[in-house]
Amino acid sequence: MKYKDYYEILGVSRDANQQTIKSAYRKLARKFHPDVNKSPDAQAKFKDINEAYEVLGDDNKRKRYDQLGSSWQQGADFNVPPGFEGFNFSNFGGSNASAGGFSDFFSAIFGDIMSQQAQSQRGRTYTNFGDFSQFGDFSGQRAYSKTNTSSQGRKKEENLDIVQNVHLSVDDLIKCPKKSVIVSAYQQCQVCHGSKQGFCSNCSGTGLEKVTKSLTFQVPKFVKEGQKIRLKGEGKKDAYGKVGDVYLVVNISDENYEVCEYNLVKDVELLPYEAVLGCEKHIITPNGNIKIKIPKMTSTGKKLRLKDLGLPKKDGSKGYLEARVKIVVPNELSKEAIELYENLKKINS
Repeated sequence: MKYKDYYEILGVSRDANQQTIKSAYRKLARKFHPDVNKSPDAQAKFKDINEAYEVLGDDNKRKRYDQLGSSWQQGADFNVPPGFEGFNFSNFGGSNASAGGFSDFFSAIFGDIMSQQAQSQRGRTYTNFGDFSQFGDFSGQRAYSKTNTSSQGRKKEENLDIVQNVHLSVDDLIKCPKKSVIVSAYQQCQVCHGSKQGFCSNCSGTGLEKVTKSLTFQVPKFVKEGQKIRLKGEGKKDAYGKVGDVYLVVNISDENYEVCEYNLVKDVELLPYEAVLGCEKHIITPNGNIKIKIPKMTSTGKKLRLKDLGLPKKDGSKGYLEARVKIVVPNELSKEAIELYENLKKINS
């Protein structure tokens, strides 16, 4: 069999502390998780990373592994040293090492430990899983919990809520329609409950399964940037049947307006002569197309406030819309137009 250098797999030194090892594991597990990394060798690398952390993240296994010495090279031929041979891995996760998700090298060195753990945990559930909450944040945390909740219960409550951004437009804030949103997160595998005891076809031995839902929600009235919309009972589920909630964090974005509380700001483009001579401009507002008068000698940045064209307030009134002047130059000018600008320059010199 081939020797596995677990320190090299995680990219840490042999004297690395547990915090360094855990940090390296989380970074690599996030990078090579098969649901995130679609390269052909991602799953194999992910299993190697989990196996390396299974050893180096446990003081007893790490001590035994270090007894092999540091002279071995990754992938070199390896024979079980005296004192290590004869360990039987068949009682852990199936009839062979691969069924448990670990290599022959691992089973030769730690088969006895894992077999004893499997027997002693008949009344327990061992989980080693990460939480890809929201947008793929993999925590890589290890947790142990008792399945007998009548006496002591779970040591630590798992966060089953899903928090995700939802983008709303100005039109959404005014009309408050029903909208659909796709929510994705990773939860503990509902088949093996994250135990990784035996190869689970549902989670491929990772202890995690992806949850994707299409949900419908009503946009609340008077909702603001940063507020949360709660969808009860639509979150992740644990091994005990408990379900969390989904929280949609409101992010207001609109290509036509800037939103400031209940007020809106909209750019109105003027040509240089329109700004100097004044003009009338048609602009689109939440209440439809209107015409506004631009006074003479208007400079860039000037704001014209239009009442009751903003967002609705709780008291029944509305905010205002500010038309913000922006002077622009055409992409192409005729020869005559350029000559006029040159004459204008001479006049004002």
